[in-house]
Amino acid sequence: MTEQTAAPPGKLDAAVLKIAGVVVLGAIMSILDITVVSVALPTFQTEFDATYAQVAWTMTGYTLALATVIPLSGWAADRFGTKRLYMMALLLFTLGSVLCATAGSIEQLVTYRVLQGLGGGMLMPIGMTIMTRAAGPERIGRLMAVLGVPMLLGPIGGPILGGWLIEVASWHWVFLINLPIGAAALVYAYLALPKDEAHPSESFDFVGMLMLSPGLALFLFGVSSLPETGTITATKVWTTMLVGGLLVIGFVLYSFKPKHPLLDLRLLRNRNLSVASLSLFVFIIAFMGAGLLFPSYFLQIRGEGTLDAGLLMAPQGIGAVLTMPIAGMLADKIPVGRTVPFAMALIAVGFFGFTQVDTDTSYVFLCGSLFVMGLGMGGTMMPIMTSALRTLQPVEVARGSTLVNILQQIGGSIGTAIMSVILTSRLNGSPDVPGLTNPQTGDPITEAGAAIAVQQGAQIPLPAQVIERGLQFAADSFATTFWVGFALVLATFIPIAFLPRKRRPAPVSGAPGEPAVDTPIMMH
Repeated sequence: MTEQTAAPPGKLDAAVLKIAGVVVLGAIMSILDITVVSVALPTFQTEFDATYAQVAWTMTGYTLALATVIPLSGWAADRFGTKRLYMMALLLFTLGSVLCATAGSIEQLVTYRVLQGLGGGMLMPIGMTIMTRAAGPERIGRLMAVLGVPMLLGPIGGPILGGWLIEVASWHWVFLINLPIGAAALVYAYLALPKDEAHPSESFDFVGMLMLSPGLALFLFGVSSLPETGTITATKVWTTMLVGGLLVIGFVLYSFKPKHPLLDLRLLRNRNLSVASLSLFVFIIAFMGAGLLFPSYFLQIRGEGTLDAGLLMAPQGIGAVLTMPIAGMLADKIPVGRTVPFAMALIAVGFFGFTQVDTDTSYVFLCGSLFVMGLGMGGTMMPIMTSALRTLQPVEVARGSTLVNILQQIGGSIGTAIMSVILTSRLNGSPDVPGLTNPQTGDPITEAGAAIAVQQGAQIPLPAQVIERGLQFAADSFATTFWVGFALVLATFIPIAFLPRKRRPAPVSGAPGEPAVDTPIMMH
């Protein structure tokens, strides 16, 4: 292990930016992959002659793999070293991507997506650990702003890239695009990241792993099944959520006993970490769940193509890019409790615009709302993460970033499921079209469902007034869902009010979570 004394507050030096480049490259792959594949789901249905419920497992399987492997990241980073583990995650993700492109059936594709997710799940927490240790506590804000670019642009660039690749090439390139990026990232990581050193003295928490990883996977499986079943009373929803929840609760009770638990919940004694983690958790539920429906509105209600829907989301990314560097600098100088509430206010103002959606809402108004929302996003997510990690000791960073990533994953899954269930239940309340049934299931088709299908290019002989009535009902359903999301955004102000409003010094060696003076940064 080598030591690198943290540089004084100021601009990020070339050595730190070189390390950040490696992490950003990995983050781009893992985050883009989620949104790129979401665009390809209709194509998978056609190519593999599968139902939507079957192809949705290409997303669910990836998510469950992330949830399974993330808890292992903190221990593995300490045990094997961040460089070695990060390169292994890159290799696994890249190989999984190539295998996905060779899939000949939907079952094979789901299996390979799980393999891909095992690699992708480690990229973000290990990447955050590498960057935090490289920058030092006084520069975490600026460095998190760098990492935040792919995190915020992924949901915007993914649909654009996915739509373009499918239009000009084939669905295989949705996965093959990761091969050159992954190869470049591996070479870059080998050359740029500091040398590893293992810590064989720390034991592995097998009991904790047998509770937490299956517990998270089962719980998220149940949550992910909600949109398909439409009710929490469905057997595969409530049973898996119950068993998964009990396993997670069992882990929480057990985790305070071993010296080195799989997930160190004792870190939550650090008030900064606990308040920031709760703020991030509520924010992810509120924004990410509804945010994934923004492009769906353009696709289903306005009849836009995949590429055009992605381009309409671009103002959000532009807004985030403008404010994120400023927020990063401010996070290193001003307590986040003084800046994040203003950024959240911008998100709330922009989000309110989508509660007003109709069948012909002005694109200028909607794009303006997305831009304002993006301005707020650039000053929210990464400053909160900065607050969560900056008062941790260097030896706690790997486990702290693992904890934050798990909460993000759970929050995103819960938010997506909540919004999907609300929208689906609202759409199912539309009157049926007499004599029109789904050829795959035999179920009657609603006016809203038929109108959306027509907007997306289906040839269904329907009177104009039925299509108009169905689209209006669908637009109202989106607006109702966005109202729920808006209420959750407002609820985020409660935990944010407890974010630190006073400047705190950086940590030194001592009791876990105690803030004090600056310390050399341990580099693996």
